[in-house]
Amino acid sequence: MGNRKQGTKNTWQEQAKNTARGVRLRVLDHTVKNNGGYLSQACSAAEILSVLYEHVMCLGPSEGAMVPVPFAGVPRQGMPQYQTGALYNGPKNPEYDRFIMSPVHYALVLYALLVEVGRMAEEGLELFNQDGSTVEMIGAEHSPGHEVTAGSLGQALSQAGGIAYARKRKKEKGRVWVFMSDGEFQSGQTWEALQALSFHKLDNIGIYVDVNSQQCDGAMVDVMNVEPLEHRIKFFGARVHRVNGHDVDALSCLKDEKPDGRPQVVLAITNPCQGISLLEKRRPKLHYVRFKDENEQKEYKNYLNQMQNSTDT
Repeated sequence: MGNRKQGTKNTWQEQAKNTARGVRLRVLDHTVKNNGGYLSQACSAAEILSVLYEHVMCLGPSEGAMVPVPFAGVPRQGMPQYQTGALYNGPKNPEYDRFIMSPVHYALVLYALLVEVGRMAEEGLELFNQDGSTVEMIGAEHSPGHEVTAGSLGQALSQAGGIAYARKRKKEKGRVWVFMSDGEFQSGQTWEALQALSFHKLDNIGIYVDVNSQQCDGAMVDVMNVEPLEHRIKFFGARVHRVNGHDVDALSCLKDEKPDGRPQVVLAITNPCQGISLLEKRRPKLHYVRFKDENEQKEYKNYLNQMQNSTDT
């Protein structure tokens, strides 16, 4: 379903675009087959995550099973077989970066991405939300690509800050990357974490925010407006870039940026219907797609077929 061809050498920009398209196709295919899915999240975040994995982050080879293993139980003493989903992002080498997924309802998008970049087998998606599977609908620390259980929205930045602080103290070269949603800035813990990052001068952390302006109850501005987000984050001491979240070159802005003592934040302005214009009919309720009848499901299936037969991104 993806566009990764053996023996071809694309530019990283072309590969990131192909990966993003593959992510949307996989999530749409899953949504059609299962009468449900976090589809708008794939539309808004596909380029952000693709650029992170294809270009920005320095990750080692995956150490996770290509077909994810069943859940082994909660971590406890005398349980050596327990492992976190961070294995899919490579070994915890001081030279390598770490990735933290904060809005864990984006899990399906991350799994689709891991398949596209060759870190998980296609069969892994078939285990999604199955009893006993680690490929959970709401990702946890044992889910592929996840390192921590973010719990309620707004908790992962604090955990990532602790990792970044430890890495700074140990003088590790690797950075910590965090993917967040804009809705998490409605939580006070996010602002407290950001304040701590600035106070401790943690410039080894990079934060990408999917600013799609949507949440489960509708438009952000109607539920709890967080704008002007860029200015507010700057006032908390961070360095902020506001970019088009579907422009792969713009999203790569942190790749070679020199640290200056401030945490770095990319506000990626996105469209929650990007690449799947059929979703526009559902505005403003885009958080989760559940088809209202067989006709709507068929409409989305036909749209999927058109996408699969098209060469457009």
